Amino acid sequence: MSASPAALTVRRPATVTRGHLPLRYVLLETGRQLRNVRAMVFTFAVPVVMLLVFGAAFGSQRDPGTGLQYLVVTTLQMASYGAMMAALSQAFAIVNERSLGWNRQLRVTPLSGWAFMVSKVIAAMAFAGMSIVVTVLVATIGMGASLDPVRWLAAGVGIWCGVVPFALIAILIGQFAKPAFAQPLFMVVFMGLAILGGLWVPLSVMPAWMGNVAHLLPSYWLNRMGQMGAGATGTAGMLEPALVLTGWAVLLAVVIIWRYRRDAARQ
Repeated sequence: MSASPAALTVRRPATVTRGHLPLRYVLLETGRQLRNVRAMVFTFAVPVVMLLVFGAAFGSQRDPGTGLQYLVVTTLQMASYGAMMAALSQAFAIVNERSLGWNRQLRVTPLSGWAFMVSKVIAAMAFAGMSIVVTVLVATIGMGASLDPVRWLAAGVGIWCGVVPFALIAILIGQFAKPAFAQPLFMVVFMGLAILGGLWVPLSVMPAWMGNVAHLLPSYWLNRMGQMGAGATGTAGMLEPALVLTGWAVLLAVVIIWRYRRDAARQ
């Protein structure tokens, strides 16, 4: 287990001005998250187990919708699922920090709202990147998923970059949720994004209304980023999902910074 935030001493360096992003704090936050062994094992194990179950069912058959191997399609779904889980799981750390008064300590330091947000996003992306790499390695080395290495790289990087909105959703949950309601809220958000976004069951077998809902969710576009990076047929490139995910990120970032500043003004 990582050290409790309350056990860490916060000092206000005279050389750091509000609005800057302290590198030491970013490294501290990232390292603290990566030391959470139980969360890492759970986050990495679930998508890999689902990949082994669903990916092995169809072998090298081709998905008519994307032109890719079913195994590759499943790998991209599980990589997106694992990355999303890794990013959203940061919510628990933030809720815990709030309950211990850690956020109140941060607000009396030079750490600005945007710097607080960026530090959390960097930690989430480090976690998500490891999950993506593990899932792809299991698919390629252990299961023989066939795709050009450049395509694997494009798909993996696309999914990794698309994780940002989910890290921001985690921050929002952490900012608003009380400890008693954090887990239920997390499960509702996480399961809703996974199922309605088509990360568990292909949208082609779902009712039409669910397909329409999926297009409004960032989880759908996260999966599309992976598919387009992998060279799926019938796609217009990665620009559309990138723009949608960027729009989500901007909207969420505005709300997070507003909330952080509002809380700071109460101190």
